[in-house]
Amino acid sequence: MDYKASEHIQDLQYFGEFGGVNPSISDSSTYTFLSAKTMFDTFEGNTEGCYLYSRHSSPSNLYLGEAMAQLEGTESANVYASGMGAITAVILQLCDSGDHIVCSRTIYGGTYAFLKNFVKKFNIDVSFVDITDLDTVEKSITPKTKMIYCEAISNPLLEVADIRSLSKIAKKNDMPLIVDNTFSPLTINAAQLGADIVVHSLTKFINGSSDCVAGAVCGTADFCLSLKDVNNGAGMLLGSTLDSLRAASILKNMRTLHIRIKKHSENAHYLAKQFEKDGLKVVYPGLESHSGHDLMKSQMNHEYGFGGMLTLDVGSVERANALMELMQKEKLGYLAVSLGFYKTLFSASGTSTSSEIPEEEQKELGLSQGLIRFSIGLDNDIHKTYNTMRSCMEKLDILSPETSLT
Repeated sequence: MDYKASEHIQDLQYFGEFGGVNPSISDSSTYTFLSAKTMFDTFEGNTEGCYLYSRHSSPSNLYLGEAMAQLEGTESANVYASGMGAITAVILQLCDSGDHIVCSRTIYGGTYAFLKNFVKKFNIDVSFVDITDLDTVEKSITPKTKMIYCEAISNPLLEVADIRSLSKIAKKNDMPLIVDNTFSPLTINAAQLGADIVVHSLTKFINGSSDCVAGAVCGTADFCLSLKDVNNGAGMLLGSTLDSLRAASILKNMRTLHIRIKKHSENAHYLAKQFEKDGLKVVYPGLESHSGHDLMKSQMNHEYGFGGMLTLDVGSVERANALMELMQKEKLGYLAVSLGFYKTLFSASGTSTSSEIPEEEQKELGLSQGLIRFSIGLDNDIHKTYNTMRSCMEKLDILSPETSLT
């Protein structure tokens, strides 16, 4: 990939009101006007640089939106109060009663629950398919299909979507490809590969400090404006507006995203290789054993590695829970959901972030109850981390002490 997202983000420059190196934060819910006509024009969306009400927009949200547009290389971007706020706004903006969605079968549990249980209230049908099987994807499209939805790197099985090929299928059928790129910012530029709309949970790697919840939609200027339309914009009318203070905080953290992603990837790749040598069942796109390894190499930005997410299958939920509790006790990280924190986070996906998926469907997907999802942190001495993790596994008979350390 030739798109230099981090350089474009670094080139954005906003001075504060008094010359500050960070832009000023507009800590107001409503804005005043010198004339009633300007207020009317602003309400109708016919003015630039004017603000009416913070549910509509705010300077801080626009600054963060511009940075997100630079991240994916899209014309525009909107920010929201959560990743789900972004995802649901996109789906409800594009779909009407009687429409159909083709969706990856392995997605974040909240997205799955929304598409499986909630949109049926609006008579919207969803086909959950193996997104890596392009023939199945194409055969699932009907005259009522309005979108193809997937994750660039799926949660939690880390399947790699062929974004270029999915984009061709979508374009051939005159519909958008929507890609959730939460697991792989900078590593994959989904819009540059052909995604029409890219959604992110900013809560995760992009913010990186596990202190807020936020989301974003990156797309064309027309689509982003449609989401903010005061009469029929799903982003506007559902009220999932991001707070200006949080937007300003996330924007500052984005300045270090390129440094953090490199370290997350470096550490995750090291641990994945070591534990695979030890005979554990490891899933990581950087391993040659991963079914999507070659595809990942063909569409990634190699500068940022294969990402900070990996999974280990230790066989049972009992062993998974015991290992996670011991690792937390040994200060290796936290038994917690989410990802992108400076410390390693780990959770048993089947009973946490994917618990919305019924257990029988989890089995069909290959989501074992013993699967632990790791968001690998920014540890300075990753070999020390490996040795301590391995010691925990030996204490629980997950690994044998006889296997030599490498």
